[in-house]
Amino acid sequence: MTQDAPTDRPPLGPRHWPAWLGIGAMAALARLPWPMQRGLGRMLGAFLRVALPARRHVAERNLTLCFPELDDAARASLLRAHFAALGIGLFEFARAWWGSVAPMRRGLVVEGLEHMEAARAKGRGVIVVSGHFTTLEICGRLMCDHVPLAGMYRPHSSPAMEWAVKHGRLRYAAAMFTKQELRPAVKHLKQGGLLWYAPDQDPSRGDSVYVPFFGQPANSLSSTHQLARLSGASVIAFQHVRREDGGYTLRIVPALDGIPSKDATQDTAQVMAAIEAMARAAPDQYLWIHRRFKRQPDGSSPYGGI
Repeated sequence: MTQDAPTDRPPLGPRHWPAWLGIGAMAALARLPWPMQRGLGRMLGAFLRVALPARRHVAERNLTLCFPELDDAARASLLRAHFAALGIGLFEFARAWWGSVAPMRRGLVVEGLEHMEAARAKGRGVIVVSGHFTTLEICGRLMCDHVPLAGMYRPHSSPAMEWAVKHGRLRYAAAMFTKQELRPAVKHLKQGGLLWYAPDQDPSRGDSVYVPFFGQPANSLSSTHQLARLSGASVIAFQHVRREDGGYTLRIVPALDGIPSKDATQDTAQVMAAIEAMARAAPDQYLWIHRRFKRQPDGSSPYGGI
């Protein structure tokens, strides 16, 4: 299944002009040489670590909760590495949407495609589960060189940004579905398609359950269970890592056994365990600035008033 680029007119009214200025700036930055972007990204990350104290506090709290075995110096080092990865990731997002990924294809390592092909050979669709990593967008685009991935995403609140990003994604993705477009996403899976998404953030809506994530209770979408139950699709995990040498490794793991079961909590726990394993493999690249544990079963929050 393929989906054409948006044919609707972009929103061009005066109230959208500030957004278009930002999009234009990002599109221009997406065309800078890749080594320059990496250097600027590290500088941007260091700036954001100082300029965004609330997000820095969230990341610090997450690292304390998730890595209690580390001492303060080790967590501070990981925090600095995370913001550097975040700054680079912003350039990667812009390049994935509007630039060239030719530099990223050099030195690319792709592992485990046979697991995806084995699942597809059974005539079933495949739910490709990932997590919110700073490499999410660029590695999704790189994987689209090898398999026809469709994506599921949360729409942007800005109509201009939504139009521009969806237009950019549809240059390489087989299709894009919002999280509200459950019926067409299930149809895509029933037709043997591949659907990639990241279900690891605390949801604002939708069915969710509490399951462990780094040993903490985490409110988690049960949508992987629901999608697999409705479509009969198998579920695999997609790990993506920015290596120290500047290259990327994309890794598909074998199908997660037993999904869907009759127990949404059990299935969701298995998915979150797979994403936790990915985050432990590249801890600087996971999105620690997200308030992953903001809603606890007892109504408390570990982030204070943030």
